[in-house]
Amino acid sequence: MKKETIFTLPNLISFSRICLIPVVIAFLFSPNRQYSLLAALFFAIAAFTDWLDGYLARRKNLVTILGKYLDPIADKLLVAVSLIMLISLERVESWVVMLIVGRELAVTSLRFVAATNGLVIESTRLGKIKTSLQIVATFFLILYYEYFSIDVQIVGVVFLWLALIVTLWSGLDYFYRFFRGVKVSK
Repeated sequence: MKKETIFTLPNLISFSRICLIPVVIAFLFSPNRQYSLLAALFFAIAAFTDWLDGYLARRKNLVTILGKYLDPIADKLLVAVSLIMLISLERVESWVVMLIVGRELAVTSLRFVAATNGLVIESTRLGKIKTSLQIVATFFLILYYEYFSIDVQIVGVVFLWLALIVTLWSGLDYFYRFFRGVKVSK
């Protein structure tokens, strides 16, 4: 891989998302209102980079093979690590996280198998909705405490249920498309 195709601005932004994960986790080690707010703020910044790197890659014609794999991996790491940390804080049920993380590992493995056969499984609109719901749910679950008379934890749980449904649905869709050869490109 050429050096200039690795160090594009969108790829560096994706790397920055991965680098923000330990910051989010560090604030969650001391679960209180202020640190949860800071963790949610850094999580939101990291989540914003998901939109930004994709926007810049398409707008500036900087889409790379590395970026096609790095961007979803960065998203999965951000959400999965945060949700796993929230299990220990008793803000989320472990079985829900297990299903979400299991789906992410299965689809990532499927993409790897496809790539070794020279195929790229592109993200779908359903996959993008899934990621958005996971990010919104995780943000509210990290924020946790009540703000402006809104029970943020309940909001997070509602979004998490929606995310779980769409996560499983989109996972089945990826496997269906892979085995049927639909929307799989060389």
